[in-house]
Amino acid sequence: MIRIVVVDDEALVRSGFEMILNAAADVQVVATANGADAVDTVRRQRPDVLLLDIRMPDVDGLTVLRAVRALPHRPVVAMLTTFDIDEYVLTALRCGAAGFLLKDTDPTQLAQFVRTLAGGGVVMSPKASHAVVRGHPAAAASADQGVARVGGLTVRERQVLVLVAEGLSNGEIGARIHLSAGTVKDHVSAILAKLRVSCRVQAALLAQRAGLLSGQGGQGGEDGR
Repeated sequence: MIRIVVVDDEALVRSGFEMILNAAADVQVVATANGADAVDTVRRQRPDVLLLDIRMPDVDGLTVLRAVRALPHRPVVAMLTTFDIDEYVLTALRCGAAGFLLKDTDPTQLAQFVRTLAGGGVVMSPKASHAVVRGHPAAAASADQGVARVGGLTVRERQVLVLVAEGLSNGEIGARIHLSAGTVKDHVSAILAKLRVSCRVQAALLAQRAGLLSGQGGQGGEDGR
């Protein structure tokens, strides 16, 4: 059972996510909270996955993210946003968020996204991921440099990068291309070093910008993963 905490400043949003996710047999929302109660709730419930609103009036999502990342038991965090472009998203990724998605995501996909996160994969809203790079000149310049580095990856590393961007965990990638999870982990470490990024989400964004995901939808889990 995947344990989830949902943090949002709107009670209706919290209730909606709770109802949708609890309909899945292997997913359980163990608590919901607003920004002010978020860190204490996470500390008490020790969830596997935290769905965290990026903009809240009392305590914003970035503050909660930083505090949660400092806890001994750190859940995987995906940021929730209502905006196609949100200047906080890149900061959230640098602070350790494992992905981001729009609140109007198809409800039928939410449980699979949570499974992807719990399995070590990444989840990205296609609209938001395109808009983040397009809407931030500094990010765009950095991304262009990163795309150039994609050309320096080996064929195997590119293969692994595509699967990372699809949202697969190391174990799932290994099963797909007949490698051990340890070998995949080594490949992922090499990819992050060569691309000069700090996490799988940033690597996945570069894969998308480099055109490696053409026709794949761009979000972990969206094509049945």
